[in-house]
Amino acid sequence: MTDPAIAITVLLVEDDPADVLITREAFEDNKIQNRLYVARDGAEALDFLYRRGDHATVPVPDLILLDLNLPKYDGREVLQRIKSDPELANIPVVVLTTSALEEDILRSYRLRANAYVTKPVDLTQFLAAVRQIDNFFLRIVRLPAAGTPLHT
Repeated sequence: MTDPAIAITVLLVEDDPADVLITREAFEDNKIQNRLYVARDGAEALDFLYRRGDHATVPVPDLILLDLNLPKYDGREVLQRIKSDPELANIPVVVLTTSALEEDILRSYRLRANAYVTKPVDLTQFLAAVRQIDNFFLRIVRLPAAGTPLHT
């Protein structure tokens, strides 16, 4: 179990400023001590993950919250790149999106998403969803260390 006193790094890949703000508020309201980084499109997410350009010194995230509908590279493409790269594949990816389409859910799981959460429209429910994601992925399950390749 992850020690709740240890802050982990979360990468939120989200292009909607309102959803970014709500997620930040959820972290603050839930007293979540994690470091939250934001990538506003798929290309920036990949730059972050591969530490390119302005992201050369960022830490490897311990958890990724990924929207599907993104500019440049959509969330499906980003998810496929993450899960096909042995250096990144062990990072849990929670698809956090407005889409409730069965085809999006199935495709995300086929691409090896760790969870699929439809964003609640209600602010209180959204805050609760972020808390539950935090509790499950960071306090209950055991994860390999960030950056540890799954295949040798």
